[in-house]
Amino acid sequence: MRIPKIKIPKKYLKIGAWVLGVFLIVCISLGAVAYSKREALLKKMMAKAIAKADKDYGLEVKIGSAGFTGLSTVKMTAISVVPKERDTLSSIGELSVGVKLFPLIFGNVKLSEVEMSDGFVSVVLKDSTTNIDFILKRKKKDSTENKGKSNLAEIANNILNQVLYKIPDDMDMKNMVFKFNDHDTAQLSFATAAVIDGGDLKSTINVNNGESTWHVDGYVNPGSKELSFTAYADGKKLELPYLNNKLHAKLSFDTLQTELKNAKYSGNDYKISGSWSVKNMLINQPRIASNDIIVQSAKLDADILVGPNYIALDSSSTAYLKTAEIHPYVKYTLGKNKIYELKLTAEEQDAQGVLDAFPQGLFESLEGLKVQGKVKYNLNFYLDTKTPDSVRFNSTLTPVDFKITKWGKTDLQKINSPFVYTPYEYGKPMRDITIGPSNPNFTPLNQISKNFINAVLTAEDPSFFTHNGFVEESIRKSIAVNYKEKKFKRGGSTISMQLVKNVYLSRQKTLARKAEEILIVWLIEHNHLVSKNRMLEVYFNIMELGKNIYGIGEASRYYFGKQPADLTIGDGLFLASIVPKPKASMYKFMAGGGLKPYMFNYFRFMGNIMARRGLTPADTAGYGFYNVRLREGLRQYLAPDTAAVDTAAFDGEEDDEGMPPVIMQDNNKNLFDRIFGGSKKDSSSVKQADTTTKSKKQLRQERREQRKREKELENGN
Repeated sequence: MRIPKIKIPKKYLKIGAWVLGVFLIVCISLGAVAYSKREALLKKMMAKAIAKADKDYGLEVKIGSAGFTGLSTVKMTAISVVPKERDTLSSIGELSVGVKLFPLIFGNVKLSEVEMSDGFVSVVLKDSTTNIDFILKRKKKDSTENKGKSNLAEIANNILNQVLYKIPDDMDMKNMVFKFNDHDTAQLSFATAAVIDGGDLKSTINVNNGESTWHVDGYVNPGSKELSFTAYADGKKLELPYLNNKLHAKLSFDTLQTELKNAKYSGNDYKISGSWSVKNMLINQPRIASNDIIVQSAKLDADILVGPNYIALDSSSTAYLKTAEIHPYVKYTLGKNKIYELKLTAEEQDAQGVLDAFPQGLFESLEGLKVQGKVKYNLNFYLDTKTPDSVRFNSTLTPVDFKITKWGKTDLQKINSPFVYTPYEYGKPMRDITIGPSNPNFTPLNQISKNFINAVLTAEDPSFFTHNGFVEESIRKSIAVNYKEKKFKRGGSTISMQLVKNVYLSRQKTLARKAEEILIVWLIEHNHLVSKNRMLEVYFNIMELGKNIYGIGEASRYYFGKQPADLTIGDGLFLASIVPKPKASMYKFMAGGGLKPYMFNYFRFMGNIMARRGLTPADTAGYGFYNVRLREGLRQYLAPDTAAVDTAAFDGEEDDEGMPPVIMQDNNKNLFDRIFGGSKKDSSSVKQADTTTKSKKQLRQERREQRKREKELENGN
């Protein structure tokens, strides 16, 4: 099909030519006027900017000289920026800035070139102030002015565009030093030279006056929203001494790469696509592990979605550890009630490849383990802070033709035969205990009273014989309780987990140890390496049941002068009650050897649960409460009945092995400290008893606390 020619009369062409000519003449005239007055305009704009910096940010800005050196390039000298009553933030000898004219017509300042030399930027932290706290004040002011709903997608788009527009096409930075001073206890300095030429970035960074030399090379194309950087060091790993000096942590790596691939709107979401990768990253931090952990190869191909009120790592993202792959989905929704979501999906893949992908040094006991077959994994977590009790949690590691072909450093079947168990106090070994017939205190499972077995299982792990090492409902309830209490109050450990923790692993409370505990439990349970009966038998023979009292054989003779087979329902309930706080056991007795009255409610509550499950006959008299009598030889060590002992001091976290029975939880500790360290320490020290008699008010308070504990225990079972 041919497009017909459009014939335009000549008079209209002449009129158009005259209009265009006049427009060009006007533009040229205005440009000439602006060019002739640009120096005056520059001074006026600079004065306005300096005044605004002083008014809005409290900054004293000084510029020695300023002027145009080209059509759109401004050169300034002797620039200094000093926050009021703070250390100098920046000083620059010479700075030349060129802007692109076309974006400027539309009000956008896009840098075409930047030259900077002989200067420094210094961040100083001193006491409770810094020389950059003016930024925080400004943010606070902005948030006060913008109380309406903010669209996070728009904010992300604006911020990224502003950052990209400030990256010049060409840059030459010489003799610039970036310094950081943290309360005079840790200091960093980076003497930097960098060049951007046609999008190619080359830089050299001298760290702490020759301590090491870094390089950051890459490619920048801000207009297309494409960036790529690689960081490495000359002759050794790239590391930050600041982390070791200030935070007692060590972090280093051979190379670090990051790439921004694209950023654009996808519906109402702003989508940022990029990747991050690292080679031979070394981490050493006491809370994570007691030794160096090396991540040989890791990469994340990420699609980040920023919606109107949420930020998410989309499930299209892929994380790689060597050859292992996993797809993460993380979402954080803002609002009056925040929502946290986490999903992890690992498709079926080689089990040995997954095992080899774990960082070196992470799993000490499993080092050298060889397996065959495949595994796949799924995790789903959802927490709406408005209704924490409805939290969702499930985690499934599924084996496919999985088999262990070679043990690692530790034989996971070692407890099937006699072995030596070593309990620890204060991180030091107490004594060696043989778990086998050669130890006169060792008691086979069939020689332990069912009263004790049923009482402990009811209190600690009711579904022990039916679960595979983990109870998701217990973990779910623990998450809800800990979130509501804002502290680690309830654990979700099963007897399988407690056994693995005590027999196979070190006593150091770290993230690595917890992860290894979970993996060993899975290996034992899913491969049936140890029978349930043997696990329970070992557990009953190593469990702490008093100060330096380990195992049911020692405990039954110590408290009651009985054989484990002769324990009554009352004896069993008492011993079950002290499992969470074994060193507090003697405080539960009166001077005459009977149990203190406040224990009656515990006996009745636990006994009723056991009776409903058919584990013991119903007993309205308290399930043997009145028949529990401490061995006469121990009664001389009991406090007088008039002594006031704060029994609530012995309550606390379920996973609190070895904590001093009378030391209250430190509310200043964060959740991380409470799980892996901090206030929980092994000890045999006790608090001096108050010699005053309890008042009625104290007794009422004690009963209320006891009822609260009973309710929590009922919810847990």
